[in-house]
Amino acid sequence: MKKYIGIMSGTSLDGVDVALVETDGRTISLLASIESEMPESIKSDVLSICLGQTTNLKQVGELDHRLGHLYADAVLQLLEANQIAASDVEAIGCHGQTVFHQPQGPYPFTMQLGDANIIAARTGIQVVADFRRKDMAFGGQGAPLVPAFHDALFSDTVTAKIIVNIGGIANVSVLLPQQSPFGYDTGPGNMLMDAWCMRHLNQPFDRQGQWAASGTVDQDLLATLLADPYLAQLPPKSTGREHYHLDWLDTQLAKHASIAAQDVQATLLWFTARSIADAVLQHRATALYVCGGGANNPLLMQALQQLLPDCDVATTSSKGVDSDFMEAMAFAWLAHQRLHYLPGNMAKVTGASQNCVLGCVYASH
Repeated sequence: MKKYIGIMSGTSLDGVDVALVETDGRTISLLASIESEMPESIKSDVLSICLGQTTNLKQVGELDHRLGHLYADAVLQLLEANQIAASDVEAIGCHGQTVFHQPQGPYPFTMQLGDANIIAARTGIQVVADFRRKDMAFGGQGAPLVPAFHDALFSDTVTAKIIVNIGGIANVSVLLPQQSPFGYDTGPGNMLMDAWCMRHLNQPFDRQGQWAASGTVDQDLLATLLADPYLAQLPPKSTGREHYHLDWLDTQLAKHASIAAQDVQATLLWFTARSIADAVLQHRATALYVCGGGANNPLLMQALQQLLPDCDVATTSSKGVDSDFMEAMAFAWLAHQRLHYLPGNMAKVTGASQNCVLGCVYASH
């Protein structure tokens, strides 16, 4: 068993998660973790690129550099707080910050920023990064990558279960007895709720779902949102901020008479819950384990349980795996896979022509 560090900053842009784990590839245990704040200046610059605002190579390159230092700072903070020597860590797996994900069209690509050379140089630990593009080179979507990790953690021969990560986007890992695992992005997670909350309350998210709880679901708006063509697509499929953003929401709202802001928030919460629950119902799972920021929203958890009365809905934390650091742990595990030349993707999940070794290694010297 060796120590690895995973770094994840997701589409929600709510911070940088760093997890120190011990793993041999088959079992994994979380030893320490921190969440480092995402500076507003970096967050706004990431959003500018994601939402297609005018940019140039100088701005992209500078953001890549700034993110590299942000990630390095977070790792050094973790090491210092836990009195861990860099020499005790085998590698860092860094997802990087996605600024654009375009898995369809004549020129599919995905772009994550955060200079891994800077992380390696400052921490003295080799870094594995650029996990998604090899999968895309073999015709895959480059996402989601966590189902293989979820399978290593939670699969058994008895229970049909689904792991859902509710970050900015929600994705499911479907683990059925005697079958190969698979998964896909179901649609928006916290992304639309967070953006609407920021617009109207100037707050980054709706803490505990309190604002949504003050509103009433608008059934007509919910029906419009659920008619979004992405939801009807068959997997493999993945999506992101390029599709689900405030301009998209404004277009849907324009089809309706004025709706109170808190009612829109309540409806967005149920949009997320319904799109996840509809996916769960397709697979007849009896257990749904939730991780990511959405696991901390009791109103969203209640909505999922209401929509899935025959399913055990719980957080992964209740099953022994910290729901806030699941994805960071996954990229630590993916670093282990890369260093041992083991596949990190599942072709059935991403649509790639084959399972393959993911990531590039950046030496620390």
